[in-house]
Amino acid sequence: MSVSLDDIRAARESISGGTVYTPLLPAQALRDRLPCDLYIKMESAQRTGSFKDRGALFRMQALTPDERKRGVVTASAGNHAQAVAYHGSRLGVPVQVVMPEHTPLVKVTNTRRHGAEVRFHGATLTDSMVEVNRVVEEEGRILVHAFDDDRVIAGQGTIGLELLEQLPNLTAVIVPIGGGGLISGIATAIREQRPEVRVYGVEAAAAASALESRKAGHIVTAESFDTIADGIAVKRPGDRTFPVIERLVEDIATVDEPQIAASVHLLLEHQKVMAEGAAATPLAAILGGQLPLKPDDVAVMILTGGNIDINVLSRIMDRGLVSDGRLTRLAVTVPDRPGNLARLTRMVADEGANVLDLTHRRAFADISVRDVEIVMHLETRGKDHLDAVLARLAQAGLPARREFEE
Repeated sequence: MSVSLDDIRAARESISGGTVYTPLLPAQALRDRLPCDLYIKMESAQRTGSFKDRGALFRMQALTPDERKRGVVTASAGNHAQAVAYHGSRLGVPVQVVMPEHTPLVKVTNTRRHGAEVRFHGATLTDSMVEVNRVVEEEGRILVHAFDDDRVIAGQGTIGLELLEQLPNLTAVIVPIGGGGLISGIATAIREQRPEVRVYGVEAAAAASALESRKAGHIVTAESFDTIADGIAVKRPGDRTFPVIERLVEDIATVDEPQIAASVHLLLEHQKVMAEGAAATPLAAILGGQLPLKPDDVAVMILTGGNIDINVLSRIMDRGLVSDGRLTRLAVTVPDRPGNLARLTRMVADEGANVLDLTHRRAFADISVRDVEIVMHLETRGKDHLDAVLARLAQAGLPARREFEE
């Protein structure tokens, strides 16, 4: 039996004291790039930085006194783990979490900080569930599934209730899909009240299990690969969630890794919003033209969480700067004589570019023994500015070669 609107309303009443009614922000800074009016549902404002607080709390509130004493176990790439750990500590429930081996460090650290025991097993959530099932069978802990649980689905669905209150003229919702608990809950909450509202799902192309299942007409296990959208890297949708997706979700789009990275960059730099990879997939699909949104649409993207590893974020931002031409590396060959370095850097400075780093290459460059190759890391205002720097060098007889461009 699937989750109903009444179940979601009951979940809302139950969890209201332990979760945040999250803000809905207009994506004004991105308006000139978008096909319609877009709003961002800021689930990163939850206490553990993602929407997972909702379903985890509602599920754990149903534990009996005996079950609370035995403790719970779950498999999670991080956000569900943090939510279960946090609310477990509030409710006095021992929590054990099994994570995929390459879970971002920030999510591991935060889960442990909330008092959970963490162990690692396998490359994906599906692999981790094998260990979880063993713990349930041998140790008697209670499973708090990340998505394939009616109370978890109902808890996530409370987002849909809030959306209809915050934006009555809503016409479309774009939701990341992992196992399907979030989109199932939201679609149920919205379409049981407003069936004309379209609900779209977005998956990482590297882990498109829901789309592959939809194409097949039944649940299939898809191959999953590494993706920066680690929170939705699931090999198969849930037994409870897939029928709801089939019935209520209009379409499913997939986005590749460069699209996801570019969207994380855009959200941070222009919208001033921190998004993890999974949370940026709706924007990636919108900007990629992969959803049939029209100018008169009023759409919402669910920004599912902001728990991104700082090292990953740094690499994304650097690559974004390279792609924009604001960060580049130039190799220039000049005669190996005094004064040529000063001449080169003076021309770059006259064009208003900033030299971040500079090295000489002699033995390892394919150049004359009378020359030296100077490699400069430059900061510019963008591609037009970079082109002006290159033109100035070429005019002076010092053509530059750009290295390691996107």
